[in-house]
Amino acid sequence: MQLQFPLAEAPDDLSSEKGRKLFAGQSEFLKGVVAMSGLPDPDRVEVCFAGRSNVGKSSLINALTGTKGLARASNTPGRTQEINYFTQGPDLYLVDLPGYGYANAPLAVVEKWQKLLKRYLSGRQTLRRAFVLIDSRHGIKKVDEEIMALLDSAAVTFQCVMTKADKVKAKDLDKVLDQVRGALSKHPAAYPEIVLTSSEKGDGIATLRSIIAGID
Repeated sequence: MQLQFPLAEAPDDLSSEKGRKLFAGQSEFLKGVVAMSGLPDPDRVEVCFAGRSNVGKSSLINALTGTKGLARASNTPGRTQEINYFTQGPDLYLVDLPGYGYANAPLAVVEKWQKLLKRYLSGRQTLRRAFVLIDSRHGIKKVDEEIMALLDSAAVTFQCVMTKADKVKAKDLDKVLDQVRGALSKHPAAYPEIVLTSSEKGDGIATLRSIIAGID
């Protein structure tokens, strides 16, 4: 029986080269958005990255683009309440959503951000895929389930990207993957493939680049 939600395989030479060329282009911070009126023109494909605080989102974006310090991690979880837009060459936006699952932000701030997130996910016609980052050491938590349910309701395809895979022993990783697969099976918007990554070691980066390059 075919495994549900298998790990994405390394890309073939053609796909790998397509991904390499896309991310060889200039990567630049465009703007931070705090309201729907501030979104850039929907003139190109965009993919977004979501994940709870300290999941390694900034590190992954920096590894993908090969641009150190492009996305900046905050020492205070939940401090950044903006949707950050980056241009990747002339044809793609990379969108960094604020980390969720934090406790330090005031309730009013959290509510405002959640409202913006819902409007963005349900109303952005050029958004092709969301990448939901999950820490390989911890698996899917309740706050991750909430964002996945939101993506289901917005009918936005999302793909699970496991981060920090180098920090986990193989036997422990298998257990976490079982938990993740079980959780994903409940979400109709989940893309049926998991990407295993380590920003520190570079594992899975070429695979993720080729996946993004293949999204129309």
